[in-house]
Amino acid sequence: MAGLSPRLTLAAFPGAARLCLWRSGAARWKGVPERNRRGLSDFRPKLAPSEGFKVLPPGVSKSRPESKRYILSPDLAETMVPFLLRNDGCDLILEINPGPGILTSALLQRGARVIALESDKTFIPHLESLGKKLGGKLHVLHCDFFKLDPRSFGVIKPVVNSKLLFQKFGIETLPWSKGIPLKVVGIFPTKNEKKMIWKVLHDIYSCTSIYRYGRVELNFFFNELESQRMMANPLNPNLYYALSVLWQVAYDVKLLHTEPWSSFDMCSQRGQREKPESKESLEQQTQQNLCLIQLTPHKDLFSQHLTSVNYDVFFHMTKQCFLKRHGKLIDHITSLSPIDAMDILKKIRQDKTIKIIDMYPSDFKCLFETIECSKDHTCKWLYDDFMEDVIV
Repeated sequence: MAGLSPRLTLAAFPGAARLCLWRSGAARWKGVPERNRRGLSDFRPKLAPSEGFKVLPPGVSKSRPESKRYILSPDLAETMVPFLLRNDGCDLILEINPGPGILTSALLQRGARVIALESDKTFIPHLESLGKKLGGKLHVLHCDFFKLDPRSFGVIKPVVNSKLLFQKFGIETLPWSKGIPLKVVGIFPTKNEKKMIWKVLHDIYSCTSIYRYGRVELNFFFNELESQRMMANPLNPNLYYALSVLWQVAYDVKLLHTEPWSSFDMCSQRGQREKPESKESLEQQTQQNLCLIQLTPHKDLFSQHLTSVNYDVFFHMTKQCFLKRHGKLIDHITSLSPIDAMDILKKIRQDKTIKIIDMYPSDFKCLFETIECSKDHTCKWLYDDFMEDVIV
């Protein structure tokens, strides 16, 4: 159909005005080769080479060097170790941007096996030397974890993908219902934070990137506000958003530790220590906290009706609901699905007066699965322009 991407053309039917009908996941992917059914990136339109882009003159920087924070406190490192090594059968740690290796040393001394992915070449020689001193249980690779398996096109350096990374270090796949194959620890970047968050969520729901290998546990320092939003529910409505639902449906979200920003050193990409731009910015930073959040994927994330194929519709449903967060659920159902709204409410045991802001994350998953499993309707969902915003 003209004007729709190939992915949407598979599912769209002609309809009145700007509305189309979406079939169930299986019907939408009919005729698509099985190897292409797991991720959405296979169906993204490709840009024509260099079309519409200008080459910057020599000497003109495309962007200022990205600043990163590093753990410099041995006390903080010692606090973190018990959270990561819990006698749960997984002692393999993927440490992101370890910098001077304070946490790295603490983990190795407790018997962990550590793979250090460092994006700043300045720290590589020191980390390699540290590995030799501490029994060879440390492997160091020049790599930016947050640019691993990019969904966008183009050359990204240092170039690496999860398949080559896991093969290189002999990391084996574990079934989703089994244990944790490895744990990731680091500081979540503040630059492009929302894009990085959406990429992590797309990766887990589509079982791509690191999640091809099982329920990889994440342990990241986030800023305090984002941490509160991740854990929010109807009890704290001012912080409760679509992302809160998507995080909590996918992961068991736990706050492990809170640490002042002043405990972390900031360095530029060249390894140089950065000074705050003003006294005010320094005072603002020292009053803020970074929160260590543990994200353990739920064993029961996927079901017969929520899968790595149709998760994009779940994203759309949740985002649409929170566009009018104080609206009634029954009104949202009417705009999202042709199925009788009262019948859906009866099946999920909700009153017709319930509002979106009063629903817990598990309620949204139940709502989606109830609509998906409806046997009386071939077409389950209404499509409009917002569906194109699913891929970020």
